[in-house]
Amino acid sequence: MHEPSLSDGTITLTPLRLDDVEAHLMGEDRLLIRWLNGGPGTRDGVEAYVRHCREQWESAGPLRAFGIRAGGGADGTLAGTVDLRFAGAGLAPGQVNVAYGLYPSWRGRGLATRAVLLASRYAAGEGGREAVIQVDPENPASAAVARRAGFVRVGQQHAPAGGGRADGSPADRYVRDLRPATR
Repeated sequence: MHEPSLSDGTITLTPLRLDDVEAHLMGEDRLLIRWLNGGPGTRDGVEAYVRHCREQWESAGPLRAFGIRAGGGADGTLAGTVDLRFAGAGLAPGQVNVAYGLYPSWRGRGLATRAVLLASRYAAGEGGREAVIQVDPENPASAAVARRAGFVRVGQQHAPAGGGRADGSPADRYVRDLRPATR
């Protein structure tokens, strides 16, 4: 399997791996559970998810889950995750859903914005035309990441079940064109 490694010199994104399970469980807090995970993780559940992510990478499936690594390149400390979904409910062809979360000790440093920008560049290289971030209206920190990464709020919709949301809950929808500007 080709293991992409994307870096901006401050963070590096690499596919999630089984040795990330412990760091994820230790980093999970009430905010990640509420906004991203939908419930507290268990060792078996997180291992199953990472295995699923690895299968998606190997089969070029619609899910590409990255670990956000701080310092040390591909072997840096796991600071959070950023996931791309190239297909799913509420996505038109060419749209890519972006979801992200940082562990508490890494928040407030601009790392999520950096991860979204790197992941968006990867998505564009894989044929994505528009990135979509769906944010719970009660999560201003996530909305701020979207805006800092150049996404524009285009309205609100009722989100499908997934992440930390109940089926049909409202989500602010932010989008960013991934196509190169023509001059």
